[in-house]
Formats: sequence, structure tokens, C-alpha cells
Amino acid sequence: MKFKWILLVVLAMAAPIGSLFFGAASLSVQDITGCLVEQCSSVVSESIFWDIRFPRVMVGFLVGSALAISGATLQNVTRNSLADPYLFGVVSGAGFGASIASLLFANETFLAAPIPPEIKPFLLPMFAFTGSLLAVLLVRSIASSSLGGRIEHMLLAGIAVSFMLSALTHFLLFIGDPYATNQVIFWLMGSLSRVDTAYMWGLLGIVMVCTVLLMLLGPRLDALLLGDESALTLGVNVQQLRMLCLVVCALLTAVVVAYCGGIGFVGLMIPHIVRRWFGVTSRRLMLGCVLLGGIFMVWVDVIARAAVPNQEIPIGIITSAIGSVFFLLAMRKT
Repeated sequence: MKFKWILLVVLAMAAPIGSLFFGAASLSVQDITGCLVEQCSSVVSESIFWDIRFPRVMVGFLVGSALAISGATLQNVTRNSLADPYLFGVVSGAGFGASIASLLFANETFLAAPIPPEIKPFLLPMFAFTGSLLAVLLVRSIASSSLGGRIEHMLLAGIAVSFMLSALTHFLLFIGDPYATNQVIFWLMGSLSRVDTAYMWGLLGIVMVCTVLLMLLGPRLDALLLGDESALTLGVNVQQLRMLCLVVCALLTAVVVAYCGGIGFVGLMIPHIVRRWFGVTSRRLMLGCVLLGGIFMVWVDVIARAAVPNQEIPIGIITSAIGSVFFLLAMRKT
């Protein structure tokens, strides 16, 4: 077990460094090594490395971590190993909210007053979080009223909500401005091309706070795995804990979708692998998901940039292709 943890930590440190050597612009080993010690060989190399490549690699790691711990948390609170932000409706909800912000606010002539410049950067994440929170509330409401209140059925409600919100998003794209629609369509497929340094620091703060919170809730989440009645006997406020975890997952997913689009199945695959390697204890699971999810997303982004010359494949296409096969395999064992 100790060797596995050491190996995972080493890979988590090596993956971002190794991925820095891949990109559209050609940077030599000397350029990258020099920039890492703040001695870039030229202004161009410095700009490419610190303004484009380094933030993208770090955001890729954080995105993978955020989606992985969201999936692990959803699987624990629902006691369903197939739960995932993408299948649970959270991603569709965040995409719906972000699409409203992108399309309805693209043309400010329809607004009563212009949007203040200091507020514009926050519109997308705010609407994405609102949409994901809406999805969570809908899933909880449907599962409680129509499915007998059984928590195991929340995934079915999530799939239904996901399709409904996806349909509303497609309707917005149909009636929206063609130029804005094309941008949103590419964005919904998932990409790290829009990230910048400010987003990197913002995402880092959110992922750290949410991870620490979920680690502190680890023993309660472990009790929840035993069943609601057992958790209540151990003094856990089940409904409050479940709602708090769902809101945390909504926040993590929203900040990812707001800037990187829909990236599916990461939250399904990574927790399964971590459980097989390190067990089901929540704290071990969260830490393993942070490391392995980051490694996975960093190299998926490298494939997206390097697979086709002079083009970039949307990340969501790659993760969905891998995840759909993984999902079918997981269903056979469930």
C-alpha cells in the first residue's frame, strides 16, 4: 500500500512537468528548463510558457481532481457506484446556466443597462453554479417524491434531469445568435483552450477548500456508506450531510464547466480505480482521486493537442469515448 502511494505521488509530480514539453509552439528542453528557474531564453518563450502552457497544464490537473472528487462524493452519498457529475445532471445544469450567460448576455442591447466590466468575469461561473444547483434540487425533489424517497434511485432522477436540461440548452443554442452559438457548441464539448492564470488561482482555491472540507467529513461519509439508519445511529445528520455534499459537488462541477465546458465520465472512472488500489475509506479515496484525476486529465489534454496536427480535439470527446467503455464494463460488475 505504501509503495502505491509513493508511486502515485511521484506520477502526480512528474505528469505536469512532462506535459510541459507538448504544445503547438515549439519549446526546447533548454527553454522549458530555463523558464522553470525563471531564466527564460527569450520574451516569446517566457510569454508562451507562463501565460499559456503552464496555466493550462495546472488547470488540467485541477480540473481532473475536481471532477474525480465530485464523482467519488456523489457515489458515496448515493451509495451508487455508477453516479457521476455528468450522469447526475450536474454537468448539464452547469452547462445550461453557462449557456444562458453566454447567449443571453452576448448582446447587451437587450438589457436595461450595460453590464459593469468588473462583474462580467463572474457571470459565467455564477450562472453555471446556479444551473448546477438547480439540477441538484430537481434530482433531490424527483427522487424524494416520485421514486419512494430511495436514495439508490437518485441516479435515475439525475439522468432524467440531465436530458431535460440538455434539451433546454439545445433550444437556447437553436434560438441564439449564430456566432455565440458556435462558440458555445465548441465550449460544451470541453476544452482547456480558454484558461488563464487568474482562473488557475481561482480554481486552485476552490479545489483546495472543497477537498479539505470533504476530507474533514470523511468519517461521516464512511458512516453513510453503512446506510441511513446506521449513520443516524452513529449521530450523523444524514439529510444535512447529503445536501452539503451535493452543493460542494455542484460548486466544483460548476467552476469546471464554466470555463472548460462539459467533460464527462472522469468522475465515474477515477474513483473506481482508486477504490481498487487503496480501498473505500473516504479520506484515502479523496486524496487518491485528487492525484489520479489530475494525472489523467493532464495527459488527456496532451492527447487532445497532439493527436491531430494543427488542430485540437475537444477533451470531452476523448473522455466520453473512454468513459463510455468504462461505464459498460462497470455495469457488468455492478
